[in-house]
Amino acid sequence: MREAFHMYFMYAIVPCARSTSLSQTFDFYAPGTYVIRQGTSGDSFYILRSGKVRVTQRIPGNGEEEEIRVLDKGSYFGEQALLKEECRTANVIAMAPGVECLTLDRESFIQLIGDLSELREKDYGDESRGVTRPATVPHNVDAVAEYAYIRLDDLDVIATLGVGGFGRVELVQYAHEKTMSFALKCLKKQHIVETQQQEHIYSEKRIMMSVRNPFVARLYKTFRDNKYVYMMMEACLGGEVWTILRDRGWFDDMTARFYTACVVEALEYLHGKNIIYRDLKPENLLLDATGYAKLVDFGFSKKLGISSKTWTFCGTPEYVAPEIILNKGHDKAVDYWSIGILMYELLTGTPPFTASDPMKTYNIILKGIDMIDFPQHVTRNAISLIKRLCREAPAERLGYQRNGIQDIKKHKWFLGFDWDGLKARSLQPPIIPKIRGPTDAGNFDSYPRDVEVPSDELSGWDLDF
Repeated sequence: MREAFHMYFMYAIVPCARSTSLSQTFDFYAPGTYVIRQGTSGDSFYILRSGKVRVTQRIPGNGEEEEIRVLDKGSYFGEQALLKEECRTANVIAMAPGVECLTLDRESFIQLIGDLSELREKDYGDESRGVTRPATVPHNVDAVAEYAYIRLDDLDVIATLGVGGFGRVELVQYAHEKTMSFALKCLKKQHIVETQQQEHIYSEKRIMMSVRNPFVARLYKTFRDNKYVYMMMEACLGGEVWTILRDRGWFDDMTARFYTACVVEALEYLHGKNIIYRDLKPENLLLDATGYAKLVDFGFSKKLGISSKTWTFCGTPEYVAPEIILNKGHDKAVDYWSIGILMYELLTGTPPFTASDPMKTYNIILKGIDMIDFPQHVTRNAISLIKRLCREAPAERLGYQRNGIQDIKKHKWFLGFDWDGLKARSLQPPIIPKIRGPTDAGNFDSYPRDVEVPSDELSGWDLDF
């Protein structure tokens, strides 16, 4: 497993004024997924773009959920909790074959439609069913997680999904509803303090809590105790793309194209929010139950100003762009470089630039992609795209020019690719993982239980976790 690195002494930022923009995304929900859960805080408004949802409610004195109504395309929901800053009073559950929603955050909702009196006056009949609205939630709704009712003690460890110097990622099950499982990232507080990563851990939390995209794994909630900080994330049980690649040797064009397209969609969304990812590699791509790939691990991600650069020396050696090595300052162009490296690795089984130690790898990177040989089975169009993404000068890279990431989507290698089907999740993935249930970790390598007990860390830097 390749280890990423972060050299803090080279860290710097060019300040730049930030622009304000409306945050609105299209999100897909698989059948049975709770779009809204009763009792949680209201921080999003939804308009159904496709599909149907069931609206259910727990009625006082009755422990079971009762179906109230079914909403279909064009319907909206979630506005009452936003307008009045109250908790959700009903569940909204996606029906087969899944639904796609336009999602607006609180600020965008208020700017666009929050002053319409008809929304404030809309009556859903809650009072007639004896359902009262919970107490007002705090104004700082960003600090209120979607699964606010879940406590750390409610989570039972089932298996280990991954290990590293930071700690472990555990597959956990919610004790009170066995169908609910999560990936719990457990970070050793003492290690974080010793390596001075406190601010970077907070940055990872802030970025992931702000991201809502079907090609990025969700962070739902965080916890802390004396030894760890925890990130409770979406469990993508299809396994790492890296593990599948290792077992198969290399992918054909169709398979590599599908996973690359998932990455392109994720990066297009992140760059639209001025977030650079900086740690693309097959190890950080997980498959969900349907076979779609999602980005995970945002430890090196950073939110930039519109035109600012950063000088952080970080990444996985084989994927580092030349401007990072040369300490010239970098921006989102490094992500386009890494798409080219990822394509090469998916198509051949190894990255183009690799050596026995990082310094040798950097020297090979600086010699350029034209010095690299491509196996005969790699197509001409794939080679063309890789070379256009891996230009030494960032301004010459595909994706960084006038038409942005659309230039990548329109390249000949993607000719005929169904981008709309990918976003609608109607496109058939090349690999459908076998998952027996919400606690099946069979698509991940096996890891022994962690018997080491880290020391307490009580400095208090993690009070907001």
